[in-house]
Amino acid sequence: MICGVDEAGRGPVIGPMVVAGVAIESDALLRKLNVRDSKKLTAERREALAPEIRKVASHEVHVIPAENIDEMRAEMTLNEFEAQLFATIIEQLHPEIAYVDSADVDEFEFRRAIARRLPFDVEIVSKHGADDLFPVVSAASILAKVRRDDEMRRIEAELGGKIGSGYSHDQETIAFLEKWIHEKGSLPPHTRASWDTSKRLLSAAGTRKLDEFGGAKP
Repeated sequence: MICGVDEAGRGPVIGPMVVAGVAIESDALLRKLNVRDSKKLTAERREALAPEIRKVASHEVHVIPAENIDEMRAEMTLNEFEAQLFATIIEQLHPEIAYVDSADVDEFEFRRAIARRLPFDVEIVSKHGADDLFPVVSAASILAKVRRDDEMRRIEAELGGKIGSGYSHDQETIAFLEKWIHEKGSLPPHTRASWDTSKRLLSAAGTRKLDEFGGAKP
């Protein structure tokens, strides 16, 4: 049994991180489906592939909300947290070989970080770009991305506004955050308060309020 593990949403300021694992005896069926790194597929293609992957392989998907990410970042680095999440997925799928997309610059260190969190021995192949190299990781990346997209649509409906991708480089996301902070004086739900972007926008809003208050003085 082999498995692949990958995540979606490690870096965004809004929304959860989703970690997915896919386990199968041979990747032949996944190759037949022509799975690829989720970032290289259209949303429509990912949506079509996800149920096909679920039919032919065992799978686990974990959704980690923004507030949980903030809590864990107070105790460990994001790489350590990701290694812990990957280990949980591998433990549940119990493969003989696990292929993972390395979150650490040091592929070997990421492998070790996962291995020491597992209660049994398993061969771990940790590679940068694993979602391009191994079909089981490609399949995991697709399941993770599809679930995160679903979660983002749900959050958008809950918050009642266009929030974009949730990434700090997305102007729609930043505009949404600025408007929410200006109107309500706080970050919206599902926002990672520990992110520099959140701190910067809150600080900028506070400075603007001070300037306005100062300007109103006689």
